[in-house]
Amino acid sequence: MKKILLVAFLCLLCIGLKAQNIQVHYDFGRNIYDRLEGRPLITTTVEMFKGDTWGSTYFFVDMDYTKSGVAGAYWEVSRELEFWESPFSVHVEYNGGLSNGGMFDNAYLLGATYTYNSADFTKGVTFTPMYKYIQKHKSPNSFQLTGTWYVHFSDMKFSFTGFWDLWREADCNAAGKDFIFISEPQFWVNLDKFKRVNDKFNLSVGTEWELSQNFGGREGFFVIPTLALKWTFD
Repeated sequence: MKKILLVAFLCLLCIGLKAQNIQVHYDFGRNIYDRLEGRPLITTTVEMFKGDTWGSTYFFVDMDYTKSGVAGAYWEVSRELEFWESPFSVHVEYNGGLSNGGMFDNAYLLGATYTYNSADFTKGVTFTPMYKYIQKHKSPNSFQLTGTWYVHFSDMKFSFTGFWDLWREADCNAAGKDFIFISEPQFWVNLDKFKRVNDKFNLSVGTEWELSQNFGGREGFFVIPTLALKWTFD
């Protein structure tokens, strides 16, 4: 899922200073595209965001499952450094993982983030341009642009969140393409915000749509939806 995915990093902004959640996604990719036969059906995501005096830390870990066990794992960890009152912060990030017996090249990123949050924290966006170093790649010096967003509406009953990543990676697939794009918008129904539901029942039901171009060694544009459950920890 958020493999870079994405992203790459996604649902970065949440109300409050910290948020942790576990997501389970059922992936329809192999049902839509013959080329994705064998793609794992189940992915779990563990995600955390926590703010502090000097900025914030974010990470997620994705794991893909087959009948034989875990087929792949991917994680991203990033740090926003902010020692001043400003919408701008210094961004440091690492990406890496395993997939189908192979490895993702270690990627190290450095850049700056612009953050906007509404006064009531019901919506916000970030934008981060970065230098990207892909270790042991034949063309290791690159760049990445990342954006995230969140919108909570109808008294927090519904959430629309996600991220997008655009980066350069020479010969990223068999066709020799150099640019990769991925976005993963998510829509959630937050059950604890409805009447007659216990406000400690932090379960959300929703969907994620992977929109990608030349991602994961594939050539062309793909749209891959999931059905998902998410539990958010207080």
